[in-house]
Amino acid sequence: MVAVAEERNAELARSREALAQAQRLEAIGQLTGGVAHDFNNLLTVVLGNLELILRAPGDDKKIDRLARGAMRAAQRGERLVRQLLTYARRQITHPETVNLNQLIVNIENLMRGAIGEQIEVVTMLSAVLAPAQIDPAQFETAILNLVINSRDAMAGGGRITIETRNVTVDRQYAADNPEVTPGPYVMIAVSDSGSGMTSAVLERAFDPFFTTKEVGKGSGLGLSQVYGFAKTAGGHVKIYSELGIGTTVKLYLPKSSDRPVMPEVGTETASLPPANGHETILLVEDDEDVLAVAAESLRELGYQVATAGNAKQGMEILRGDQPIDLLLSDVMMPGGMNGVQLAVEARRIRPQLKVLLTSGYTATALSLQHGLPDNLDVVEKPFRPEELAEKLRLVIGG
Repeated sequence: MVAVAEERNAELARSREALAQAQRLEAIGQLTGGVAHDFNNLLTVVLGNLELILRAPGDDKKIDRLARGAMRAAQRGERLVRQLLTYARRQITHPETVNLNQLIVNIENLMRGAIGEQIEVVTMLSAVLAPAQIDPAQFETAILNLVINSRDAMAGGGRITIETRNVTVDRQYAADNPEVTPGPYVMIAVSDSGSGMTSAVLERAFDPFFTTKEVGKGSGLGLSQVYGFAKTAGGHVKIYSELGIGTTVKLYLPKSSDRPVMPEVGTETASLPPANGHETILLVEDDEDVLAVAAESLRELGYQVATAGNAKQGMEILRGDQPIDLLLSDVMMPGGMNGVQLAVEARRIRPQLKVLLTSGYTATALSLQHGLPDNLDVVEKPFRPEELAEKLRLVIGG
């Protein structure tokens, strides 16, 4: 009997592992298919518009219209990548200690513009809300995603309620939800009077690219971004939903003991000293197309530019006698040396060298194993010329 029981337990274990493996493969397939579908659409717009631009020499109005179309598609792709990275918790974050009520008030007009006049928005914000340490931009994106999801669940109109309050997660709740730690949190609840979710939909709500909306009406990344944001912030997210009654999504973000950061007034880019045309930047980037466009942008900003296709070439230039004021390097590069390691070696050769790193996906180079020194700045890809210009002046002037 013991042997039979052991065999049965082993068979059950094998079945559970096979099921888990099948579910992982299904999730990967769904994620890959969703990325391919959305990016193929975006690339169709970008490539199509660029090809039409090449066929329209001299037609400035047409070129302008087509270029703007390509730019809009590229910006949609940028947002899509950021949502994916937030879900995967691979996005560079900029946490600040903030009052979440103020952030909600700041985007209230934006929320109302996104949902239309048929839907009422009611805010119930605690007057004694504790601060939280989070990335403000990611928080605002998460709230907008929740509000838009609520809007889509109320085709005939309805009400969205946004509530904030201080809560304590007790041991009983943590026992039922093992991914959350007991303690003090700031809770943000977004509720709607919409159609609600079935248990099957609720079970998959946070899966990337899972959506019940019509094709073209949503990427299926809204709740995934909310989930990734909550986890990155050390918090928790919970959905309560009933068919025909509505849905409430609760975000739990750890309470911070620090004082909230007050927004600074008058710190405009225009106050930074302009590029003077004499500073020389060593640009290190392994992607030839990215290298070309970044070098052109730097020259248009007034800088002198030296380029290298990898860290080894960059080190050769740094060991020479060419004056270099700043190293601008990608983080992820082949050849055995990444941008962080290049920066460290570069400063051994030239201790006064200014360094600015560029990165989109930084999971390996910025991991605990490699480490990002506190004195290295990062500008996120994709960056626009004005963003790069501001960051460069801050680093060079610092």
